[in-house]
Formats: sequence, structure tokens, C-alpha cells
Amino acid sequence: MASGMQENFLKLMGKSRAITGRVVLSGLFAGMSAIAIAQPVQTSVAATSAPVNARNHSASKTMLVLGDSLSAEYGLARGAGWVPLLKKRLEAEGIDAMIENASISGETTSGGKARLPALLRQHQPGIVILELGGNDGLRGLPMSATAGNLRDMIQTAKKSGARVLLLGMQIPPNYGADYTRQFAGLYPTIAKETGATLVPFFLKGLEIRRDLFQSDRIHPTAAAQPLMLENVWPMLRPMLTTQAGAAASAMQRTAPAR
Repeated sequence: MASGMQENFLKLMGKSRAITGRVVLSGLFAGMSAIAIAQPVQTSVAATSAPVNARNHSASKTMLVLGDSLSAEYGLARGAGWVPLLKKRLEAEGIDAMIENASISGETTSGGKARLPALLRQHQPGIVILELGGNDGLRGLPMSATAGNLRDMIQTAKKSGARVLLLGMQIPPNYGADYTRQFAGLYPTIAKETGATLVPFFLKGLEIRRDLFQSDRIHPTAAAQPLMLENVWPMLRPMLTTQAGAAASAMQRTAPAR
């Protein structure tokens, strides 16, 4: 890692004891590692061992976002992140939908897997947007464990009746060519196996723009959030159209005969 990156990291280490790393994107600064700083968890939903009842959420107008610092507005003014921007996009498009953002900085696939059942019961979403895995890669966790957790979360969401949008991530090449390549291929493989809709790379376009990162040279700035949303929107929009059609069909089926 370049000496400037080391100095920035050490300064940040001195400011917070609650720090966990995460990968932000592939090849950020010509091979530099990107490390994300985890915020202390302020709110969380306790998971229980009770199973999620299989039900049809296809007509639900709720979307659940389950992610890490990239979706938790780390270092941004409240309302500046890509998730609030998504809400504004929905309003502009005339799409009646509610967004529940359950993202936590520093979250891993293991943590997301533990929290998901309770979140599904609480919010009963029709769509789950899954943005996790980068922290697993930075910590060098076994890729089989990351894959298993992602697969389990997608299957759990689908069994509840929700559809899943999986946001793909990449890691810097300094983690080794084989690991980097395998990690990049993880998300397409899981999406194909589970039938989840895939955004190939959530941070596409940001890797060549240093100005789109905060002073820590790690987290995307407010100016980067619209670009992140544009990476998500083309894959999410058709899901919303299908969701609206399912809701209309459900209303027709339940309407009293005249």
C-alpha cells in the first residue's frame, strides 16, 4: 500500500476504535487497497430462530435494502446517499413504493444473513436489494463462506415471496490475481444459481474518478451517489414494473364481483 494511504489509515485508526475494513472497488488507485471505516452500529433488528413464513409478497410496495457503508450514507449528510436518491427517483417516476434501508457500515454477509429473517417478517418486502460481500473480501474470509451466505440470503428472501436484486462488488488486484478473479466471478455465479437479478458492478465508473471519493479516499462522495444509483436503476426498474403488474392482478382477483 502506498505511504500516503498508510498515513491516512493510521490517522483514521487514531480517531476510532470501532474500525473494520471493506473493499470499495477494484483497482481504485492503480492497485492501492481500499479500506472502509465501519461506523458504530446505532440500530439493528434482532434476528430470531423462527422461520420466515412462505408467503406471496409480489404485491408488496416495500423494498428492503440490506447493505454496508456504501448504502448506509457513511460520511454523507442525511438524505444524500443513493438509497434516498432512489426514493426521489421513484416519486419522480410516479412509482408508489416504500424503501426500508437496513444497511449498517461494516456489515458482512454473515451479519446480513443473521438479520435478514427478522427484517423480512417486519417489513414483508416485495423486493430485497442485497449489497454485501465487500467486507468479506477485505478480511480474506473463505470465499465459500461468502458464497454460502449470499446464496442462503437470496433463498430466504425468495421463500418469503420477495425477489432479489444482487449488487456485485470487486476487490483490488493486490489481493492476488486468483482471489481477485474468483471474487469478481462470485456474484454472477450466485445470481445464475439462484435466479437473482444482478447488477454486475455496483461502483462501475467510479474507479477512474478520485474526485468522487471523500477525503479518506475510500468512501464515495455525495457527487458519486447519483452514479451509483444509475448503476442500479436499469436492473431495478423492470422489477418494479413487474411488481406493479402483480399488484394490479392481485387487486383484480380480490375485487368483489358485480
